[in-house]
Amino acid sequence: GALYSRKFTIDGEQVSLQVQDTPFVSLEDDTDSICCQEQINRSIYWADGFVFVYSITDYESYRVLRPLHQHIRRIHPNANIPLLLVANKGDLLRARQVSSKEGLQLAGELGGAYHEVSARENCEGVHEAFRHLCQELSRIIGGCNGEKRRGLHLVRPKSPNMQDLKRRLKQALTSKGKSATAL
Repeated sequence: GALYSRKFTIDGEQVSLQVQDTPFVSLEDDTDSICCQEQINRSIYWADGFVFVYSITDYESYRVLRPLHQHIRRIHPNANIPLLLVANKGDLLRARQVSSKEGLQLAGELGGAYHEVSARENCEGVHEAFRHLCQELSRIIGGCNGEKRRGLHLVRPKSPNMQDLKRRLKQALTSKGKSATAL
């Protein structure tokens, strides 16, 4: 559940990127339902974009992505949230269990971009994948004319500290309740 923050420039504009590395997600008992920790749901609520990473050498890591995408769609049914599908371990072609064709097909099905990378051998591929996602986010957010993109906005956490996250969520819910009763 680590939180990583970076600032960099894309197309002349400074971008602040926060990446929440979510805990392990698995399929429940050979079904297409996912089993995930509550922290994943909190991350989904505040995310502006999603990066789905799987290993080309582990078919199970690929198989969990459709149900995870469906889970995200239940939380954000009408949101236009960019998605990036990253196939990692591109350097281990002899151990490949998921073909590039399967990855491209899934990315098309989920409505996202596809990148096959080797984080071990070429960090530029990873950098380019994130650059693509940030450009897509900039295009979508820029097209909103300054309006908020979706109704539920929680303050982004500054750290993965659970107590801090609980306090911020309680504050957001309390302020929503007060504004609703004033109407």
